[in-house]
Amino acid sequence: MDAPHLATHQSPYNLIELTVTQPFLLTPMKKILLLAVTLVAAAPAMADLALATSKNCMACHTVDKKVLGPAFKDIAAKYKDDKTAADKLAVKIIKGSTGVWGSLAMPANPQVNEAEAARLAAWVLSAK
Repeated sequence: MDAPHLATHQSPYNLIELTVTQPFLLTPMKKILLLAVTLVAAAPAMADLALATSKNCMACHTVDKKVLGPAFKDIAAKYKDDKTAADKLAVKIIKGSTGVWGSLAMPANPQVNEAEAARLAAWVLSAK
């Protein structure tokens, strides 16, 4: 009997990972289904990446490494047990903050409205 095959698919930004440990033939229909599942799972995150880019967040932050500001995954880790983190971060996104991650201040972002700040905060907190 053949050993089980291992096939792994990792989406961009580490949003979804599919691992198959049994013999698995990727027929054209299964490939389409796999792509559809990946796109559906990635769509909200990609949309919020687009929002973060359009609001200039990505000038100082990235998802996985410190630039001028902390990586989004580091922010998510810091606030993982804080039930009020999304509200706090939304306020910081709009009004700016200082002293949380060192001496460099995060400037205010008046171009971001409350709904956008809430979406961005939720997205940042979901980073891994």
